[in-house]
Amino acid sequence: MTVFIIAMESEAHPFIDALADTQIKKVHGRTVITGKLNGKPAAAVVCGVGKVNAAAGAQYAIDCLGADKIVNIGVAGGLNAGTQIGKIYSISQVVQYDFDLSVINGTPIGTLNEYAEPYISVDCSPRYPAKKLGTGDRFDDSERDYLLLSDALKADVRDMEFGAIAHVCKHAGVQCYSFKAISDVAGEGSTTKQFAINLAMCAKALSEEFENIFEAVNG
Repeated sequence: MTVFIIAMESEAHPFIDALADTQIKKVHGRTVITGKLNGKPAAAVVCGVGKVNAAAGAQYAIDCLGADKIVNIGVAGGLNAGTQIGKIYSISQVVQYDFDLSVINGTPIGTLNEYAEPYISVDCSPRYPAKKLGTGDRFDDSERDYLLLSDALKADVRDMEFGAIAHVCKHAGVQCYSFKAISDVAGEGSTTKQFAINLAMCAKALSEEFENIFEAVNG
């Protein structure tokens, strides 16, 4: 079954709107939605914001819902002029930029202990432009984070969940996709203000593309 991992309730509306035979329940404080999408079984876990919530949601999807394919959708911040507000991108690689064992292992920032390089490659749909994503448990306008993400790691997009989801999926041997609508772009003013202004537009963009995203990963 394809299971969507979604951070916020507001980001889950495109999934709920597209679903038939919908059932919604609470499990360990998280919303779990099941039903059929384009006649095929599908589910979503609204996991909450941040890496721990995302990892827990992904593991629940695999262990309890039988996910053989996980799709993360939601909003994210753009880091360069190659990203456009309201546009949807498919993630090809992801790094946890707030993970640092460089002093112990001598590896670049973002390199997990069981890996030799920072980025994890994931499944990527050619239907949408591919971008590299950095995940961290921070939403801020920090210049230090921006320079790390854009200059050192060459990331295009940042979020707070997908790196953890990809990490879980790699260990479980489960296919993993992410599609991000850009709510804010670094260098164009406060990311918090941009996020608040553009969230509804991004939700609409995801809603309009939701069935296409589902077919892109199940085609």
